[in-house]
Amino acid sequence: MSSIARGRITQERKRWRKDHPPGFFARPETNDGVQNLMKWKCHIPGRKDTIWEGGYYPIGMEFPEDYPQKPPKCRFPANFYHPNVYPSGTVCLSILNEDEGWVPSINIKQILQGIQDLLTDPNPNSPAQTEAYVDYTKNLKEYESKVKKQVDKFPPPF
Repeated sequence: MSSIARGRITQERKRWRKDHPPGFFARPETNDGVQNLMKWKCHIPGRKDTIWEGGYYPIGMEFPEDYPQKPPKCRFPANFYHPNVYPSGTVCLSILNEDEGWVPSINIKQILQGIQDLLTDPNPNSPAQTEAYVDYTKNLKEYESKVKKQVDKFPPPF
């Protein structure tokens, strides 16, 4: 693993532990007591007063060896219902695309808050899955109904 990537992720982990948004969770995965700094388990709370409220959405974050020059890949569970999430669960967001909005100064906190923003404010100009995109753009009531079912699928753990 790149020492630059390891150093940056370690620094961000310390910063996250001291200052992270309420309700968010992010930490390196652990296998047999060994932390893997390159793979994180995260949860994003649905924003209050939106159709996403009440859900606590799991997302994996995988850092490349050349992080922070390249962004991490962020994935919800497969078939997560959202116009900007591919069927594989991969998030389609400009700040996670090295050819669009990624800059090395973006940190884990900004990434997770950006994904939370995307949940409540999808980008119809960058669809990643057909069903959610069509519902969001042509049948908002159906879209909201399906989101509310998804909220029930991902309750808070407490």
